[in-house]
Amino acid sequence: MAKRVVITGYGVVSPIGNDVHSFWDSLTSSKSGVSKITLFDSSKLASQIAGEVKDFDPSLILSPKEIRKTPRFVQFALKAAQEAVEASGIDFSAMDPYRAGTVIGSGIGSLQVVEREHSNMLTKGPNRISPFLIPMLITNEAAGNVAIKYHLQGVNFCTVTACASGAHAIGEAFHHIKSGNTEVMIAGGTEAC
Repeated sequence: MAKRVVITGYGVVSPIGNDVHSFWDSLTSSKSGVSKITLFDSSKLASQIAGEVKDFDPSLILSPKEIRKTPRFVQFALKAAQEAVEASGIDFSAMDPYRAGTVIGSGIGSLQVVEREHSNMLTKGPNRISPFLIPMLITNEAAGNVAIKYHLQGVNFCTVTACASGAHAIGEAFHHIKSGNTEVMIAGGTEAC
């Protein structure tokens, strides 16, 4: 008999809403998330519009120290995962942690960290590069941080397939549950470039 796979909770951080309810309201009322870029000076760029996540408050899920060490794309993943876990009602402490995992896709990781640390190197020298450079820029940090937060010790990896990374991650999670490799997966995608 085939193993049934169901979605029990979901979470969203997006240009049209930072939770499922506001996302759905914006979506059904045809609200656009595209507007003038505000996160950096875009005045010299040919295009000055983008789909930015607005009004995101990482302090709702992270301490000030954690915020400084956690790139924005990981913050988005942690917030969306928290909403999904809460909606699902799952109690990971009652499960075998080796039967629960995560796969979260990201096409790029943290380009902002690369830019900032490159600038530090050029202006202040190589000794001023953050020791957190690599952990803050690699794409699998989203899946890794979600796994750490929920003590998931099963399948844990990142899909990197451009714009399909999130959909690919959900498909991989489906296959891992369907095959019996795991019982529960947190899956999705994140990007902040």
